[in-house]
Amino acid sequence: MTLRFLVLGDSLAFGTGAATARDTLGARLTRSLQAAGHEVELQLVAVPGATSLDLAVQVRRVTGPVDVALLVVGANDLTRQVPPARAATALGSAVQDLRGTGAAVLVVPTPDLSSVAWVPPAFRAVVAGICDQLRARQTLAAERAGAVVAPVAPELSRRFAADPALFSADRFHPSSAGYALVAEALAPTLLRLAAASTDAAA
Repeated sequence: MTLRFLVLGDSLAFGTGAATARDTLGARLTRSLQAAGHEVELQLVAVPGATSLDLAVQVRRVTGPVDVALLVVGANDLTRQVPPARAATALGSAVQDLRGTGAAVLVVPTPDLSSVAWVPPAFRAVVAGICDQLRARQTLAAERAGAVVAPVAPELSRRFAADPALFSADRFHPSSAGYALVAEALAPTLLRLAAASTDAAA
């Protein structure tokens, strides 16, 4: 049985900053699924620069059924000042639409942007707090709609803040090493969802 794996969301879902296509989040997680014994068909509809308000368009672009979806969004909602309530509502609606087709959904909410280079040290606590507030709204909306929310933000934030090599040359997106770290953190939860999806289909 082929596991149909969908990746949607923003530039992190797309893989901006990775040195090669093999280093992107979708490609790395596809290999993790394959290593666990799944035959995988990857569909990528993520768009760099996307906010939560763009998710509905991405969902409409999906072709065919989906077993497991990875949805990464939030950073652009902050940088483009999308009202948190609107962002959370749009995320919840996208999750609901995906769940309605039978897909299991793993949501990766907004990262902690306080560790990126353009944030002055004096403002990092404020930025971290704003990220936390949006993440809390996203988590509530996504879980209410039936998604699993990846519980990885604090640990990943600490790792990225401590190691500049995890950022790409633009000092905003992850490097290949950064994507490897994110994929490693997400893989256990994604594998559980994939296994449950396969069991349900069987």
